[in-house]
Amino acid sequence: MRSCLPAVAEQLFRDIEKIYRETSQIPNDLLIALKFIFGSCALQALDLVDQRSVTCISSPSGRKAFQVVGGSGRLYTCFLSCHYCPCPAFAYTVLRRNDGLLCKHILAVYLCQAMAVTQQESVSDQHMSALLSGTTAP
Repeated sequence: MRSCLPAVAEQLFRDIEKIYRETSQIPNDLLIALKFIFGSCALQALDLVDQRSVTCISSPSGRKAFQVVGGSGRLYTCFLSCHYCPCPAFAYTVLRRNDGLLCKHILAVYLCQAMAVTQQESVSDQHMSALLSGTTAP
């Protein structure tokens, strides 16, 4: 899970992955660490995980994107490879104000991957190209 996150966040995801694989739970100390590192979006991201709101979209060429259904029902296409989400919170909090590492949507993607609960969907290369270019409705 190579990313542009600080080492402490990457280690937290590895710890969650290891313990969740063994116990199917995230212990309180790791939940507190999530809240400490990611702030208020941690609880919102966990809610998205509980709702199974994250889908990994992949194509035969190996391209991947993640679609997250937000709390309002809106679908966001997130990219871990470049650490990007099109939501307003990401633009304002992460990019503009530099007040957070990521938004709840990207955090939900990382958590779903660590917990191995990401929904999977395969699409054609043409559909993926259209999705990535924004020329088709998801």
